[in-house]
Amino acid sequence: MTGRRVLITGANSGIGKETATALASMGASVTVTARDRAKGEAARDEIRLRSGSTDVELGSLDLASLASVREFASWFLDSHDRLDVLINNAGVITSSRRETSDGFEEMFGVNHLGHFVLTNELVDLLIDSAPARVVILSSVAHRFSPRGLRFDDLQTTRRFHMFTTYGRSKLANAMHALELSRRLDGSGVTVNCLHPGTISSRFGGDGDTRFLGGLMAGIARPFLATPASGARTPVLLASSTDPTVDGVTGGYFSHGRRWRPSRAARDVAAAGRLWAESERMTADASAANLGIDRDGVA
Repeated sequence: MTGRRVLITGANSGIGKETATALASMGASVTVTARDRAKGEAARDEIRLRSGSTDVELGSLDLASLASVREFASWFLDSHDRLDVLINNAGVITSSRRETSDGFEEMFGVNHLGHFVLTNELVDLLIDSAPARVVILSSVAHRFSPRGLRFDDLQTTRRFHMFTTYGRSKLANAMHALELSRRLDGSGVTVNCLHPGTISSRFGGDGDTRFLGGLMAGIARPFLATPASGARTPVLLASSTDPTVDGVTGGYFSHGRRWRPSRAARDVAAAGRLWAESERMTADASAANLGIDRDGVA
């Protein structure tokens, strides 16, 4: 990975931090992001120490704010002339319905829409750096929505259930990877998504899931795999030259091998529809923040 620039979102803990450490130890120049600057700096210093690499930098990124996403992307584009691997790792799970600063249901907004905008902002640099890779963390939880996304209620305003809503956001991740791989076919940029395994980490442990989520995580923790184990597949997809990975696009991986995702995650038409809806929603949100109506009048 020497000479290759890797960007990993949400790398201040868990799988993201372990992925960053592994790739930095392989020689990659690594950019990690965190919404909390202090936690990000502590993680960056730990990654440097454990990997033996000083070529690890921190960028401030809050995926719950499209303004923050675009500000970070602008900084990254001004600071770097290449991007070989983008790993969309960050995620959130909440036990009650909450909204981002742009008014999106938080899990859909952070897990999907924030990464959707970030990837679009950086896609030209990825193409210019080809061969390049996009790695999107989905989850086996995408199967919690076997009938697909509810396009009439993407913001879950009617009925909120923590696991169902989270599953829909992870299905959106898988569908994003499917459509992005189609759009980038032939560009030299491959796109794959993955389920990292059921991992013991701080995910959902910072008060986002309140008592129920914390209790369940505590009970289950002795039976869960480590974050280092969860990092195995993202590291594989980011770095391997094995023909089962290198040049492969549009795949869904877990535990180091390719698997078949749910029928909903393979729905090409629905993936295209999600892309169009995501473009509309994020454009409307940006216009609203600038005080511009849909006709472009301030």
